[in-house]
Order: sequence, then structure tokens, then C-alpha cells
Amino acid sequence: MSSVSKLPSWLKLFIKLMVTGLCLWYVSNKIDWSKSWQTLQRANIFWLLVATILFAGSKIVAACRLNIYFKNMQLQLSQKTNLQLYWLGMFYNLFLPGGIGGDAYKVILLTKTHHQPAKLLTAAVLLDRISGVAGLAVLAALYYYAVYSGGQYALLLVLAILPCIGLYYVVVNKFFPSFIKGFWSTFWMGLLVQGLQVLCAYSIMQSLHLYNHSSPYILIFLLSSIVAILPFTIGGLGAREVVFIWGSTQFLLNQEESVCISLLFYLITVFISTIGVFWVYKAPIANQDNNNNPA
Repeated sequence: MSSVSKLPSWLKLFIKLMVTGLCLWYVSNKIDWSKSWQTLQRANIFWLLVATILFAGSKIVAACRLNIYFKNMQLQLSQKTNLQLYWLGMFYNLFLPGGIGGDAYKVILLTKTHHQPAKLLTAAVLLDRISGVAGLAVLAALYYYAVYSGGQYALLLVLAILPCIGLYYVVVNKFFPSFIKGFWSTFWMGLLVQGLQVLCAYSIMQSLHLYNHSSPYILIFLLSSIVAILPFTIGGLGAREVVFIWGSTQFLLNQEESVCISLLFYLITVFISTIGVFWVYKAPIANQDNNNNPA
């Protein structure tokens, strides 16, 4: 276990608050917030609703993907219970960043209620995260190729996709053999999750009346999603915006409008994750699941 994971919860939260604050301070010195506010005020509610539905859909697919890993280790959860547990984990990840995270909560709860090995549960949750990163990487490589029209080593990135997927398969087969039978289904579902979130970003751009430079904006969005996975900020807040500032500079895009895409995506994430508060007070693991009844 790394030394970072051994830090007290209050110190982890303090570090995340500091990094988030520094990122937002940096962004504040790069943009005119009044212009960003004007951009947000003209947002089309219909397209924001579409974006919210697409994001929620991506999380439902992600929950089903995690359940495949659970089934690979002979842990039988109904899709309903799994979805409730997943949503509760989203809530904890976003609103309890300094304490027990959503992933750790799922491992602890399932270890107690289903008597599964914590190491195997941790592997399932880790592989679920990795499959999401794999989907991001594939889409980022394809959009990088589209933006640079095959230049700037873009062709090499695209050609590297298949060998990297092959290496990913070999690593899972070598170190996590219990989960190899679900490799391809979880891989394609990982791509679907990220694809739905790309469509979510497109919908946000439509709501802001940003009809040009779609590919550069999506490439920035994908890169920001990769950065947001790093556990150094509160739900990726600040980190995403820094990437959007950097990307808008690289592609000569409007910085105020770019940051609005990121902020709206974060607000949608918060809104959807807040639904998980319901299962803080109503345990997601039902009695029938405690007996390991199949779905």
C-alpha cells in the first residue's frame, strides 16, 4: 500500500481542497468570469436535459459493467441492488472525498455482507476503473487523429490502439485470471460509457450554441476526463477547468466558453450523484442479496 493511502482522512481532504482551490485560482486568473456567466445564461435547457439523461445513461451502463466483474467472482447481485450500490458509491466519491470513498465503501460492505475476499473485490473495482480509462484512451487517440488530420504522431497513436488492447488482455489474464472471461464485454461497455459521455459533452456544446471546433473541444474533454480521475481534487473540479484552459490556448478557442463546458459537466455530475443520498438512509443491500440469491 502506498504512503499516500496511509494518510489520515482529514489530511487527504485538506490536500484535495488545496489543490482544487489552486486550480480554480489559476483558472480565475485566466478568464473573465462575467463573460462565462453570460455564456451560461444563454444555455438551452432542452440540450442540458439531454446531456443529463446521457450522463445518467452512462452511469447505468457503468454499473452494469461493474456487476459483470462481480459475477466473474461468483458474487451475485441483482441489477437493481447493484445500481443502488453504485449510485451510493458515486455520492460518497463526490461528497465524502476526504473520508471513505465510494469504491472503498463497496468493498467493505460486500466483504461484510457477502463474505467475499477483500482482495478480490478490490481487484474487481480496480479493473472496472481501468476499463473506463481504456475507453477514454481509445477515444482520445481517435479524436487526436481527427484533430491533427493524421499529423503530430496521430497515426502512431491510432496504430497503437490494437497492440495496447492486446497488452491489456495479457495483463488481465496474467494477474487477474478470475476476471478474464468478462474482458471483452467490460471493454466494449467501457467504450460505450465514454461514448455516452462524449455525446453528453456534445449536448452541452449545443446548449451553449457552440457549433464549431467540435473535435478539438471533445479531445480536450477526453483529456480532462483522464486528468479528473487522479485523486487530487474534489470530483475533478478545478483539474478539468485547467485542462480546458490549456486546450483552448492550444487550439485558439474561447477560454470563457471552454470553461463553461467543463463547469456544466461538473454540475450535471453533482446533480446525478446527489441521487445516491437516498441510499445513505436506505441500505442498498437487501436481505435476499445477503443470501446470495442470483439476479
